[in-house]
Amino acid sequence: MDDLKKVSDLLYAPGEVMPGIDMALEEACARGAAAGFIDEKPFCVVRDWIWIDLIVPDALREALQASGQQPVMVYASQVLYDSAQRFNFGDCVRTTQLVEFADGCIFRTRNTRYVLVGPGVRKSAEASTVLKMFW
Repeated sequence: MDDLKKVSDLLYAPGEVMPGIDMALEEACARGAAAGFIDEKPFCVVRDWIWIDLIVPDALREALQASGQQPVMVYASQVLYDSAQRFNFGDCVRTTQLVEFADGCIFRTRNTRYVLVGPGVRKSAEASTVLKMFW
């Protein structure tokens, strides 16, 4: 399968539906800010998201796990709010690897907490495919 087809399938093919948090933006921001009392990281509220289980070699999976990360990323096609003002409303974003998933809606990486609003989908993809989305 060529690269364009892989990226297209990742973005547009059906996946396993996952629930996000169903609340207004103000409530989601409050939820993200409250989680900051634990780790003081900025937060980003997103919708229209894809949970991506990365297909990686065993050696890379072990290296990620040894560093406290999991081979999972999120791609969101719509940023609703970014507490650090790195992204504008409506931007898309791809996270780095998952460190912790909490409360059914907080996807924490090493440097940011993402509040997943509304339903998303879960898919699997090669890490190289995910990285090509932004290169």
